[in-house]
Amino acid sequence: MKNRLFVLLVVFSAIIIIPAKSIVAQKNFSAEADERFRLHKYFDAIELYKKAYTKVKGNKIEKNRILFQIGYSYFLINDVKNAATNLKRVIKAGYPEKDAYYMYAESMKIQGKYEEALIAFQEFKEKFPDDPRADMGIESCKQAKGWIDNPTRYTVEPDKKLNSKNADFAPSYFDKKMKAIVFTTSRDEVNGKGADSWTGLPFTDIFVTSMDKKGNYSTPVPLDEEGIVNSESNEGACTFNSKFSTIYFTRCRKEKKRILGCEIYTADKKGRSWSEPELIPLAADSFSVGHPALSDDELTLIFASDMPGGKGGRDIWMVKRPKKNKPFENPVNLGSVVNTEGDDVYPTLREVNGHTYLYFATNGRIGMGGLDIFRTELVDGVWTEPENMKSPINSSSDDFHIIFNDDAKMLKEADAKEMGWFTTNRKGGRGNDDLWRFSMPPILFTLTGVVRDDSTKAILTSAEVRIEGSNGTIFTDTTDNTGTYFFDNVQILENTTYTMTVAKEKYYGEKGKETTVGLEQSKDLVHDYNLVPIPVKPIVLPDILYDFNKWVLKPQYEDSLDGLVQIMKENPTFVIELGSHTDSRGSDDFNDSLSYKRAKSCVDYIISQGIEPGRIVPIGYGKRVPRVLEKDKTIIEKGDTVKFVKGTVITDEFIGSLKSKNEQEAAHQLNRYTDFRILRSDYVPQKGTNTPVNPNIQIIKDENNEGTNTEGDDTDGGGNN
Repeated sequence: MKNRLFVLLVVFSAIIIIPAKSIVAQKNFSAEADERFRLHKYFDAIELYKKAYTKVKGNKIEKNRILFQIGYSYFLINDVKNAATNLKRVIKAGYPEKDAYYMYAESMKIQGKYEEALIAFQEFKEKFPDDPRADMGIESCKQAKGWIDNPTRYTVEPDKKLNSKNADFAPSYFDKKMKAIVFTTSRDEVNGKGADSWTGLPFTDIFVTSMDKKGNYSTPVPLDEEGIVNSESNEGACTFNSKFSTIYFTRCRKEKKRILGCEIYTADKKGRSWSEPELIPLAADSFSVGHPALSDDELTLIFASDMPGGKGGRDIWMVKRPKKNKPFENPVNLGSVVNTEGDDVYPTLREVNGHTYLYFATNGRIGMGGLDIFRTELVDGVWTEPENMKSPINSSSDDFHIIFNDDAKMLKEADAKEMGWFTTNRKGGRGNDDLWRFSMPPILFTLTGVVRDDSTKAILTSAEVRIEGSNGTIFTDTTDNTGTYFFDNVQILENTTYTMTVAKEKYYGEKGKETTVGLEQSKDLVHDYNLVPIPVKPIVLPDILYDFNKWVLKPQYEDSLDGLVQIMKENPTFVIELGSHTDSRGSDDFNDSLSYKRAKSCVDYIISQGIEPGRIVPIGYGKRVPRVLEKDKTIIEKGDTVKFVKGTVITDEFIGSLKSKNEQEAAHQLNRYTDFRILRSDYVPQKGTNTPVNPNIQIIKDENNEGTNTEGDDTDGGGNN
């Protein structure tokens, strides 16, 4: 039905040649049928071609031509079943017109007979391998079957109360709350008298309906009772300004002997009436212009047209103006990103949450059949590659002119993420083009988990779980008496990544990540944690070696401290004590001083990695804390392998009990170590300051002990901390 408001002819490469002279027997019918076809009066042409076909005797070429014209005419009025029947006969008869092959395959696809359509497109490709429509048709059949098997989350249904037995299409909202809808219809109550010779249906007018408090729509009535906007011509797709005080609409004028293009008019609301419509001059009379879509600021008008300069068929165009009271400037084609060699029509604009989307229908891309609805977004002034909205928004039939209801209150009441209306002539409606509702249920996410002790697996209560979303939101929860935390579907949103941190006193913190990006179904996310208890005893760090009697940290040993740096970054409330130890040889004063300097060099490195100085305390223990081995250790000392067992305390008495000098040196080496322990976990990070703070240096010293000024016998030139 939409075809008679705006000529949606497939771009055919072949030229249909209509003979100047016909056999006398069918002259009155064939010539008249050709003329009706030329004037786009396809409904009338079909009946005349049928009569002409019966009159032809012995001229197979002419009979096949007429048969092709019948199938062609059926195709153009969307009667694809009859189109396929006649075109199949043409192909079987060997008629050489390649568009017979194309239209037959396309007719099968529009009927949803994808297997048969695939075979037909493959035959089309064999006959005409250079025609790109063959490959597109083959791929469309393959994709369509997949989209049907795996539909999107949209649900669709016809509105049988609003639809009539004739055509009802191209909806548009008519109030800010999006409860009033106008649409184009050819129902019996229209102004135009008689039937349109293109389709055999009445002419079209713009009607309006409104939703009541119970959510029911009223019986549609003409938008204009006075015949100002609705005329005896065809009125089509329309749009309004943001105040709904100005209408922009399509009008297709009619004359018996001329093909007149459609045009866009505008009129202002005057109380209950309308001002006399004014033409917006966009193209010459011989070209069609229609399907207006207006930007929210009213400075941009997007429309469809077959004017020169397009990519083929009907294209999407745009005009701009500097101010609302100024005329629109010259049309600009939206280019090959949007437009195709087929028909690109019925644009609608959607501006929501800072995004600008363009929805339009096309038969020039891989689709399910007929017109499919596509979406593109304006990003940095450039339209993105259009995306097919797939099944169930699209079907094997024509699907076009979609509008979205973005009223937050109505979305909430309907429990929908998206909803609105679109036009389709698929089965399930009242016939012809019908208005269908669509909605998308929201995707709901939750995030939960249980926090346990890593050692005992006991549940941990009062652990704090903090999530920070990529959208800037921050939420916290505390585990209950079952060790469970929970974030609901208001806190966990679509297309968001959450960084998680878990903290509990006397436990190392844990981090994690959960995301809803790419998830297309509701889901309860689960992330359990096992927190590691903080040891009461100091933790020995990997070996850090120094030059003899030196305390400067060598670069090759910095990675021994990186694990501690990471712990402090992941636990920003920890305050750490870092201790350095020497072996038992040498004086207490010297070993205390040396161990403090070595501890300080480690602390300086840790601070350089972004740790706040107030969070780490260096301590020099000298030789006062013999090492207790927490696991078996093996030391290579001057070629000898010396083994020590877990639990050994490296005291002077133990060292004196060892038989060889190499064993004793290996034991002294174990006592030259660096460790750390967590003092507390209540540090408050200092924000907004980059001023270094001198670390709190402490030296543990036994005032009653004096000794020599050397650290043991580090004659190997590499004392171990």
